[in-house]
Amino acid sequence: MVPFSFCRQEMMLLDGALRGASALYWPREQALLVADLHLEKASFFARTGQMLPPYDSRETLERLASAVRTTGARRVFALGDNFHDSRGPDRLEPHAAGMLAALTRALDWVWITGNHDPHLGDEAGGTRAEELVVAGMTLRHQAIPGTQEAEISGHFHPRLMVEARGRRITRPCAVLSEKRLILPAFGALTGGMNAADPAILSALQPAETIEALLPARDKLVRYPLWRKAA
Repeated sequence: MVPFSFCRQEMMLLDGALRGASALYWPREQALLVADLHLEKASFFARTGQMLPPYDSRETLERLASAVRTTGARRVFALGDNFHDSRGPDRLEPHAAGMLAALTRALDWVWITGNHDPHLGDEAGGTRAEELVVAGMTLRHQAIPGTQEAEISGHFHPRLMVEARGRRITRPCAVLSEKRLILPAFGALTGGMNAADPAILSALQPAETIEALLPARDKLVRYPLWRKAA
């Protein structure tokens, strides 16, 4: 875990299984924040004849349980697109369903609904909200540009894409402006968008600077993406 400050709050980024940012830990709230799990994505596409590797939900939940153990979190805020569609909980295979039930029973678990799962029901466990304000911080699925509130969101699946020594390197990352923080996708079957994409930069406005944040061993790499013209 690598510490940094956001809106006067100490936060910690967790390294991901694919070498990059994966989740956020908020020590003051003893809370783990994850975005875009997209549970049951494989089974959703299987219904249309597109066969993806199964057990994506099991892998994602195993990673999530590991993050809870690592941080000692007592709360989980899942920031939308938690399932690939609102009926995803009905398709969980028994092992994954049992894992999810154990997690939601053991923790104060809140599902923030997203564009993929706007009608998520009680069968997922935990509680549901369209957005939530915790200690002055607004938690929602998709950033709302133009406001002055402190905000943490997901939705865009940001990835840092750079050229280094003739190689193209892509890593999941968080993206940060003064009052907005966008988390990377946590799910096992999620792709990503270039962190410097205009859609992401626009979502983080107003801003003076925008950076990609990437944990690298015990250090935090801050990669500049945009700066307001003088």
